[in-house]
Amino acid sequence: NFDTSKVKEFNQMFQSCGSLVSLDLSTFDTSSATNIYYMFQGCYSLTSINISNFVTSNVETMSYMFSSCNKLVSVDVSTFDTSNVLDMQNMFSGCSSLVSIDLSNFNTAKVTNFRNMFFNCASLNTINLSNFNTSSAQEMDHMFDGCISLRELNLSNFNTINVNNFERMFYNCKSLIFLDVVNFNTEKALNMKEMFSNCISL
Repeated sequence: NFDTSKVKEFNQMFQSCGSLVSLDLSTFDTSSATNIYYMFQGCYSLTSINISNFVTSNVETMSYMFSSCNKLVSVDVSTFDTSNVLDMQNMFSGCSSLVSIDLSNFNTAKVTNFRNMFFNCASLNTINLSNFNTSSAQEMDHMFDGCISLRELNLSNFNTINVNNFERMFYNCKSLIFLDVVNFNTEKALNMKEMFSNCISL
């Protein structure tokens, strides 16, 4: 029965609630929210979460939102409006049980930071990023680092003209047999350390 219609800051609200198993926030009014970073970070036991009615049109940062939710098998973010989001770093990092995720509706035109976004998503075997607009991106280091179950990744639509950091972007993606980075523009790159290191199946 929480009235959250005027709440702007939800960041860290449930951070490190390590024993929380399920969470139903379907009645939360997040229409005024500008920050939801770290909101569920460290909810290690969380297996079920309902955020299907979240309104995120005013949100500017989603960094670390689900970080270390390592028992979460699925999360529905298909209704998220990300048109004003600037930072998605570590958004799903450490979600080691996450098998697939639908981000086809994500508008990432303003996002500058994708660092560690899917870091150590060890069970992730499919992801469609064909609608990602990365024209504002500057940081992509460790973006898929540790995604050991990913077999195919098509990033032919990625615009990397402004990216300066690619360090360990695909590090330890040891099941990857297909990777399309044909359109990557690396003229502003300053760091490519271990970018494809341990991609033993490529």
